[in-house]
Amino acid sequence: RRLGVTAVAGYLGIILAIAAAFVLALLGLRAIHQPDRVSRRHLELAVFGLVAGGALAFLALELGLLADDFSVAYIADHSATTTPFVYKLATGWAALEGSIVLWGLVLVVFTLTVYLRSRRAGEVDPLWAGALGIMGLVSLFFFGLMATVANPFQVCVEAASIGCLETSNLPWASAMAPLEGPGPNPLLQNHPLMAVHPPLLYVGYVGMTVPFAFAISALIGGLSGDAWLRTTRSWTLVAWSFLTAGIVIGGLWSYEVLGWGGYWAWDPVENASFMPWLIATAFIHSSVVQERRGMLQAWNFILVIATFSLTILGTFLTRSGIIASVHSFTQSPIGPALLWFLMLVLVGSLSLFATRIHLVASSPRLNSLASREGVFLLNNLLLTVFAIIVLVGTLYPMFAEAITGDQLGVGRPFFDRLAIPISFALLLAMGLGPITPYRQARGTVVWERIRTPLRVALGAGAISVLLGYRTGWLVLGLMAGTFVIAVIIRQLWATARTVASKQELPVWRAVGRVMRNDARYWGGQLSHIGVALLAIGIAISANQGSDAILTMEQGQTVEFAGYDLTFVTDFSRQEPNREVLGAQIEVTRDGTSSTILEPRLNRYLRSSQPVATPAVDTSLRGDLYLSLTSIGGGRVSLDVFYFPFVWLIWVGGILAAAAGLFSRFVRKPARRPATAAAEDLHE
Repeated sequence: RRLGVTAVAGYLGIILAIAAAFVLALLGLRAIHQPDRVSRRHLELAVFGLVAGGALAFLALELGLLADDFSVAYIADHSATTTPFVYKLATGWAALEGSIVLWGLVLVVFTLTVYLRSRRAGEVDPLWAGALGIMGLVSLFFFGLMATVANPFQVCVEAASIGCLETSNLPWASAMAPLEGPGPNPLLQNHPLMAVHPPLLYVGYVGMTVPFAFAISALIGGLSGDAWLRTTRSWTLVAWSFLTAGIVIGGLWSYEVLGWGGYWAWDPVENASFMPWLIATAFIHSSVVQERRGMLQAWNFILVIATFSLTILGTFLTRSGIIASVHSFTQSPIGPALLWFLMLVLVGSLSLFATRIHLVASSPRLNSLASREGVFLLNNLLLTVFAIIVLVGTLYPMFAEAITGDQLGVGRPFFDRLAIPISFALLLAMGLGPITPYRQARGTVVWERIRTPLRVALGAGAISVLLGYRTGWLVLGLMAGTFVIAVIIRQLWATARTVASKQELPVWRAVGRVMRNDARYWGGQLSHIGVALLAIGIAISANQGSDAILTMEQGQTVEFAGYDLTFVTDFSRQEPNREVLGAQIEVTRDGTSSTILEPRLNRYLRSSQPVATPAVDTSLRGDLYLSLTSIGGGRVSLDVFYFPFVWLIWVGGILAAAAGLFSRFVRKPARRPATAAAEDLHE
C-alpha cells in the first residue's frame, strides 16, 4: 500500500480549478454592471488559476497512464501495461471520467483565449468580463463533476488480479495497485483515429461555449446591437470547423474500424453531434445578415442558446448510459447531473431572453423574400427543421420507453425519408445565396449569374444518365452538387477577371488576391464546395455501391464488381496487446495485379469478442472494402463492398472544415485600388 501521487496531484488540480472558476464567475458577473469595481489583476489571477488547475488535472492523468500508475482506479480499469503508446494517451478521454477531464482542459484553454483577447480593451469591459463570468460558471459545473460523481482520481483500495475491486474518493487514501489492467475497450484501440476524433469533437463542442457566454453577458447587461456577435465570430468559426472535422473523422473511423461498410447510421450519438452542427451552421449564416442588415437579432440569441444546449444534450446522451451505442459509456450518476444542468441552461437562458426581448426584437424589416436575406432565412428555416427532425427521431424512442415501457426504434428509413429532400433544398439555397443581391434581387441579375451554372448542372445530369446512372436521387444529387460548385466557380472567375483587368494581373494571381481580400466570404464559398462534394460522394456511393458475402477456398478466385479476388493464404501474428488473424487477398483488375489486401480479426488479450479490421483499397474510381467474418480450415468468409467515389465524402468534409479556418485566419492584404469592383459583385 502506498500514497497515490497521481491521484493527489490530479485532485488538487481539480480543487484549484473549482476555486478559480468560482472567483472568476463572481468577478465576471459583477463586472457587467460595476466594471470599475473589478480589478483586471484579479480577473487575471482567476483565469490563470483555472488554467493551471485544468492543465494539472489533465497532465496528472496522462502521466499516470504512461507510467501505468494502477493506484488510480480509472487507470487500473481502462489501461494495461501492454497498451500501445498512442492508445495510452487516448485512454485519457476514452472512458467517462477521463472524457470530462479533457472537456475541462479544452474549456479552460478557450477561457484563456477570451481573457487574452479581452486585454486589448485596456480597462475591464463589461461584455468581455461578463462572458468570462459565464465561462467560469460552466467551468464550475464541469470541474464540480470531476470532484464528485465523475472523479477520475479515485484511489484503488482493493485490487483484483486485473483491475480494481474497490475505490475511495479520497485521493490521499492508502492505495493497493493491481499488477495489471484490462486495457481500453477493444474498439477504442483498433485504429489511431480514436486519438483524433474525440478531441476534434470536444474542441467543437466546448468552443460553442464562447458565443453562448457572450450572448448571455449581452443579455444580462441589456446590450443590443451586434457587438457580441462580431466579438465571437472567430471562436464560432474555429469551433464550427473542429466540429465539422470531428464529425467527418468520426465517419471515417466508423468506416475504417467497425467493418459494416458504412460511415453514418443515424446512431443517437452521431445525431447528438450533428444537431449542434446544424444549428451552429444556421447561426453563422444568420449572423451575416445581422451584421450586414441589422436583422435577426433575437433569432441569433435563440440559435446560440440552442447550439450550446444541444452540446450539453449530446454530452448527456453519450455519458448517461441511457442509450446503447458504440459511442456511449456505462450507466453513471453523471447522467442526472448533466440533465439538471441542461434544464438550468434552458430555463435560465430563455427566461433571461424573455426579460430582454424588448431590447433585441426591433430590427429592419425584410424588403423582399427575393433577396440574399430571404435566401438566408430559407437556409435557417431548413437547418432548424432538419435539426428538429433529428432531435425528435433521436429522443422519441427514449420518451416512449420511459412512458410505455416498450422499446421502439426510429431507424434509418425515417431519417433518410425526411433528410434527403431537406438536403436537396439546402443545396439549392447554397447555390442561390452567394449570387443573390441584398435587399431586392432583380430576376435578370440572378438569371445572368445562374444561367451558365444551370447549364453545367443539366449537362452533368445528362452525362450521368448516358453513363447508365439513372437512379433519381443520384441524378438529382449530381445536378444539385454540380450547380453549387459551378455557381461559386463562375462567381470567383468573374470577380477575378474584373480585378485582373483593372490591376493588369494574370487571372490566376487575381484569384488568390480576390480570395484574400474577402477571406470570410470566400471561405464560406469554399465550405459550400466542400459540402457539395460531400453530397455528390454520398449520392454516388449510396446509389451505385454493391455488396456481397463471399466464402472462398484457399487459391480460389471470385469476381466482384469488376475485380478478381484470390484468397492467397491466411496468417496470424502476435502483437503486444492483441493476436491478429487475417487473410491475404490478391486483388486484380483488368488482368493486372493491383494489390494485396489483408482484412483481419483482432483478439485482444482480455476480450473474448474479436474485432474486425477491414481492408480498403482506395482509388479514384472508388473503394473496394473487405471485412473478414470468419477464417479457418483453408476457408475464408468475407463481407465485400464496392463504393464508387466515396473518397469525395472525406475530401469534401475536410475541405468544409478547413474553409472555416481559412475564413478565420487568412488576413486581408494591404488595400489596393480597383478591388472595390470585386466587392460590388457581392452586393
